[in-house]
Amino acid sequence: MPDPTFSLPDYRRQSPEVAARFARLKERPVKLEVRTLGKTFASPQGQIEALRDVNFRIYRREIMGLTGASGCGKSTLMRVLAGLEYPTSGEVLLEGQPVRGPGPDRGMVFQSYTLFPWLTVKKNVLFGLEMSGRSGPVAESEARQWIDLVGLSAFENAYPHQLSGGMKQRVAIARALANQPKILFMDEPFGALDAQSRASMQRHLLEIWKHVDLTILLITHDLDEAVYLADRILVLDPNPGRIRELIEVPVPRPRAADQCFSPPFLAAKCHLESLIHPPGEPHGPNLNLVRMTPHDDNPE
Repeated sequence: MPDPTFSLPDYRRQSPEVAARFARLKERPVKLEVRTLGKTFASPQGQIEALRDVNFRIYRREIMGLTGASGCGKSTLMRVLAGLEYPTSGEVLLEGQPVRGPGPDRGMVFQSYTLFPWLTVKKNVLFGLEMSGRSGPVAESEARQWIDLVGLSAFENAYPHQLSGGMKQRVAIARALANQPKILFMDEPFGALDAQSRASMQRHLLEIWKHVDLTILLITHDLDEAVYLADRILVLDPNPGRIRELIEVPVPRPRAADQCFSPPFLAAKCHLESLIHPPGEPHGPNLNLVRMTPHDDNPE
């Protein structure tokens, strides 16, 4: 039984250390700015409003989490930010310049590994460099630096089918970083991994982030992952997608696994849960299920 005397602190309460860090973060240059962004799609049933009046900023070297209920427009928002979709209204500015389409200044990492199966690890990482006009020994040396950064030097001549899921995703991250993008977009990058590999990749990502001038926007449905990795977390409401809240994570850095049970961590996670699944709201559809057990066999 839970201890009835136990209560979590207010998720907005920050230690002096955390408050000072957020003050420093907001003094950094703005890497990405989104202004009154809206996105509408045409459908046989009429216009579907996917995003409405979305406004936020991401600062240099920040990790921002993006979460919300299924269908709230997370992936649509990221596609607009990446230049893969055009907004219906508003604008996206990357270092003050309007985003007009895709470009090498934005890296993308998806849940599926999107590696070329016929290329080795080194050649997968080289691909992005070659597309930007770099080749030869200098490009190979750069590729090896990124492969070493993600801890795969011993596998540079291996093919994707010879790698585990976590190793494939590390290759995908190295390939995205090889072009040295101004911002890295990650759409559920660890969603296809088992729990152990996912935890390992979260640690790898934080280690990479510590050593590289890197700004990250990370979509995740995993609330533990959002709190563990992010500086701030943007929560979207669905129908249409709009900002519910932008949360400052009260957990100090550097992050460690034992913080996942600390009161600030649990307070932030519980608040996220309350935003995405408000009290009294059903967590799933009302299904007309046929009872297949005796009426007196109630698992609750």
